[in-house]
Parts: sequence; structure tokens; C-alpha cells
Amino acid sequence: MKKIEAQTQSLPWWKKPVSSLKGIGPKKAVEFEGLGIVTIGDLLNHFPRQGCYLDYSHVKTIRELTLDGSMQLFRGQIARIIKRRSARNMRYASVVVSDGTAFAEIFLFGAQVYTVRYLENGDDVLVIGKVGPGRTAKAVTQAVISKVKDESPKAPGILPTYALSGSLTQKNVRSAVRQALLLAKDDLPECLPDWIMRKKGFLSRYEALEAIHFPPSLEKMEEARRRFIFEELFFIQCGLLHHRAKIKKRSLGIKMGHCGPLWQSVLDHLGFTLTESQKKAWQEINDDMESPEPMNRLLQGDVGSGKTAVAMLALAKAAENGYQGCLMAPTEILAEQHYQEMQKVLEPLGIHTALLTGSLSQTARREVLEGLADGTIKAVVGTYALIQDAVVFHSLALAITDEQHRFGVEQRSRLSGKSSYAPHVLVMTATPIPRTLALTVYGDLDVSLMKGLPPGRKPIKTLCYTDEKRAEVYAGLIHQVKEGHQAYIVAPLIEGSDMVDAKSATDLYEELTQTFLKGIPCGLLHGRLKAEEKDAVMADFVSGKTKVLIATTVIEVGVNVPNATLMIIEGADRFGLAQMHQLRGRVGRGSSQSYCVLLTGSNQLQTLERLQIMRSCSDGFLLAEKDMELRGAGQLFGVRQHGLPDLYIADILRDTDTLVEAREYAKRSMADPQGARFIEEGVAAAQFDGRFEQIFNS
Repeated sequence: MKKIEAQTQSLPWWKKPVSSLKGIGPKKAVEFEGLGIVTIGDLLNHFPRQGCYLDYSHVKTIRELTLDGSMQLFRGQIARIIKRRSARNMRYASVVVSDGTAFAEIFLFGAQVYTVRYLENGDDVLVIGKVGPGRTAKAVTQAVISKVKDESPKAPGILPTYALSGSLTQKNVRSAVRQALLLAKDDLPECLPDWIMRKKGFLSRYEALEAIHFPPSLEKMEEARRRFIFEELFFIQCGLLHHRAKIKKRSLGIKMGHCGPLWQSVLDHLGFTLTESQKKAWQEINDDMESPEPMNRLLQGDVGSGKTAVAMLALAKAAENGYQGCLMAPTEILAEQHYQEMQKVLEPLGIHTALLTGSLSQTARREVLEGLADGTIKAVVGTYALIQDAVVFHSLALAITDEQHRFGVEQRSRLSGKSSYAPHVLVMTATPIPRTLALTVYGDLDVSLMKGLPPGRKPIKTLCYTDEKRAEVYAGLIHQVKEGHQAYIVAPLIEGSDMVDAKSATDLYEELTQTFLKGIPCGLLHGRLKAEEKDAVMADFVSGKTKVLIATTVIEVGVNVPNATLMIIEGADRFGLAQMHQLRGRVGRGSSQSYCVLLTGSNQLQTLERLQIMRSCSDGFLLAEKDMELRGAGQLFGVRQHGLPDLYIADILRDTDTLVEAREYAKRSMADPQGARFIEEGVAAAQFDGRFEQIFNS
């Protein structure tokens, strides 16, 4: 015990546990941990909730509250507390407050529900939250409720309100933060370079911490926020650039020669002429592969833009130079499709290709492993099986990952690690990522964009109907099947788990096969099926044995069935625009006219207007930007999957200009060895933020 205490004493103050602060015993320390606060540094990074400051010069009566959705502060007495469950079995609570002028109903969701355990009818409370119209009283959401006896309504200045856990009160957190600020005042090195501080006119780190926790004025608080938003985005960009430099420094890349006759033969055997967009993307990839530095490039191609063809050209270039290339796909179905394409084009020209997936027989697997080890196999397609320890390459020079966001940073690094040199890395995705999000998620990669459809493909017609027209929509599907075509039906998205989504698809399958689609061969595909079951269902659909595939969003990625001409999305109002665009891209892959029908049970104007955007827009990148506006970056794209930290204070959509600026400042800082060293030391010390250490150490 004494040894642990001695170790704690030797730590810098920001790495010491919060329990070393006065008034925080073991029980409270556990409750702080529930907020992600373990150290004193974590505590200072636990900023007040955005917009939630108690400014006692602006306390309103309930009658004075405006219904414009703005954050407002009022005082009243609790009249009623009710705990409820929603239709989807989610717990929430409502607290009715009165002050003699009017009533307000406060809605608490998620972890907020636990705060009502410490409230009683008749309690005199201060409430800050977003105020809007309600059915019988003014409705307040995103609220913080605190007892007046725990506050100082007559005190001057502005008090912060924090997210709470367990029995913690605002008073507990504020007291702890005040103690932490006293420690910081005596010993807090600056983490931003001097030249940035001067150019941007930022508050010092201590001044900013003090102003964001206990602002003397709202103007000073905004100054602090401006600094911390920049700081957060700046360090993420520095970390990504550091990661990129580390990869390049690891060893020299493989400088390849110019394209020769073998590469030209592959180009001639593709069966079509490259679009201008494909030519531009290929030129950028080719230049990278002929450079001594390893390529690290993201190829963003909209659905159906022909990324696979560009990937085959890259594999052919590697083979012509005497090296191996691999392509890792997220599913066996997609890996099989890529393999069939490569067999058609590469194998006849002498580039030996192979497929490596988990379902191969032991004999077939052994043959592939031997071919990779002795170098006879020049191009291999596979799934996660490619990054297993047993896989050894003779001369891997090109690592391609398809639909990167299904893998994450770790798998990409493990695939690159299969080479004794630094291989060229190409990341392909059909997920349209807005530029600002790409800067954050793929900040360590150069970006190539591909737009437009290959020759011979017709644009997909998108239609939108409410459920009243459901019978007519399925009559149209039957007509398509009679014409010899196939169709997809996507079950409505139910948030929760694979199991819930699978139930949704199963219920829809049972309903449709007993009604509209009775007698038509249908398949069922969802995430709860085993890999071999999924493959069997897809094989039946690809061969034409089944005419209709009823599925969850598991078909979103890369499935290619040219005979499928109709996509029906049930419960379309539950999907994001970018996701529906991905689903829509499963049809329109042959020469016949294809259709995507969006079915919704909602008659709300806002929902119908959003779905109309799908009708009028076929550009995945524009849809992704719109989706980000409507739903926020976090919902659009799983940033956590990339090993990147959650953002505490910055918002990618709101702070676009700051993100681009932070990227430029980061480039300048990391290009200078002395500046880069200062940044790395700042991350480890003054930043006292494990999120950034994680990026630098990845």
C-alpha cells in the first residue's frame, strides 16, 4: 500500500487520481469514474455541458421562457415526478415544475433518469435546458436540474453545470475542479507552440481552463472554447501526421518502374475504356507507386464508379515489377466477387491469382499459403484470413483494403506488416465521406476521388411512396420478376442489435412470402446467419435460383448481381441518406433500367422532404454532406472504429473552417523536427489527455 502511495506521489499532479483531492473518497471516486474521470487531468478535461452555465443575471420566470429551442435558466418548485417507459421500452422521466406564473415539463433520458432519485415533490430547483412547445406545458430537454440549496442564487458570476453520475452533485464536481485549478495555476506548461499562440491570440492554457470552468463573462468563456476547439482538432491532425511519418520512416518504399506491356494487356482486357475520373485516379496511384516513398492513399469512388478496375491495374503493375499484391475485403461474398473479376482479367495474362477465406478446405488453404510464400501467386484476394500469422508473403509490395471502415486502423497496419518493406497501401471505399470528415478519419492518407458511372450503365430511377401504395409497389416487383429480373427488399432498420434487425428481416420475409410474394422463390439474409449460410443464400441469388432477396443492411457492401433491377427499402425514414445511397447502389449494375423504391409509414412533411432528396440527387458525396447536416458526423460514420478519439468540445460539421486551419498548422508544426518534438512532449505532458497519446503511440 505504501509503495502505491509513493508511486502516486511521484506522478505529476495531472496523473494523480481524483481521490487525492479533498472530499473525494473511494465511493465518490467510483462515481467520477462513471463519467470517465480517473485522474485530475481527466477532471479538468471534463468541460461543462455546452451552453449550460448558470448566469444568475438571466434567471427567468417560466412564463418568460421563449419556445425557440435555446438554452434558458429558470427557477421553480417540483410539482410532480413521473418515471416512464417509451414504446421502444426506453426508460425516461418527466419532472413538472411550477413557479406560480406557468408550468414546465422537463424530460430526462438515459443516465439523466437517475438524477430524479435525489429529487422530491416541493424541492426548490434551478433548471437550465432547451425550451420548446409541449402538449400541456413548456417542454424542456437536455436539462440540468439542481437544488437551490446546493447553489448560490445570489452569488455573482457564472457557474458551470456538468454531466453527473450516481449521487454526485454539481457542488461536488465544482469543488473538485476548483482544487484542480489551484494545482494547475502553479504548474501547467503550455502545449501549443508559441508561434500559434501569438498568431491566434489564444488565452494561455491555464487562463482557458479557468475561463471554461468558471467564466468571469460569457465572452471570456467563448474565448476559451475557441482555443480548446482548435487545440483538440490540432492534436488529432498532428497525431495522424505523426502516424503517417512513422510509416514512411519505417523503411523505404518500393519504387516501381513505368507501366510495361503486361500492364497494357490488362488495361486492354478490362473490356471498357476508363472514364476520365478513373484515369485521373489511376494516374495519382501510378505516381505514388513509382515513388520511393510508400503510397498511403484513399480511393473514394461513388457506388458503381469502377474502383475494382483501378485496383486490378495496381495489382498488375505490382506483378509486372516482380512483386505480390493483396486485396482484403470485409466479407467472403465480396472477396469471391473480386476474385472472379481477377480470374477473368489477370489469370489469362499469366498473373496467377488466388482466394484466401476462412471457408477454404485445409488442402486448398495449404496450396494458397505455399503459393504466397514461394511467390508463385502474384495477386490474392481474401478476408480477415489474410492477416493471420500463418500467412507469409514472398514479396508483398501492394496492400489494398476494400470498404475500409469495416476494418479500422489496426487491421490496415497488420496487413502492411506482412511485408519486409513498407508496402504501398491503397484504401478503397464506396462510402461517400464528406471532405471534412475524411480529413479527420483519414488524415494520414492522400485522397483520390472517382465520380460518374462506367459506360453502358443507366442512372437508377428513385421513387418514394407512403405505405398506402405498398400493394402497388409489390405488384411492380412481381412484374419485374416476370420480365426475368431479380429484386432486393431491405427490412426496416431497428436500432439495438443484430438480433433485433434479424427479427425485423425474418418477420418481413414471413409476411411477404405469405402475401404479395407467395409462390415466388425468396431468400433471407441477415447478420445472425453463419458465414456459410450467408454464402449459400447469396449463391442462390447470384445464380438466379431465388428471385427476391429479403435482407438487412448486410447487403450494403459491394454485392454485384447485374440481373437485379429493383431495390425496395421498407421503413426508409429510419435510414440515413448515405446508407440508402449505398443500398441503392446494389442495383443498376447491368444494362437494364433499374429502380429504387423508398417506402415509408410516415406522413410527416420533414420526413417526406428528406426522402425527396434521394429522388433528386444521385451524387453520394452531396448526400453524405446533407446527411451530416441532418444527423451529425458521429451517426454518419463510425469514427471510433478508426481508433480515433471522441471529440469533447469540437464538432466536425460546425467547426469545418477550424478543422481545415488546424490541419495546415499541424502540417507546419510536424514538418519541423524541433516543432514535432515539442508537440509530442506537449501531448505527453501539458495536454494530460490520454486520447492524444493513443494516436501518437498507435
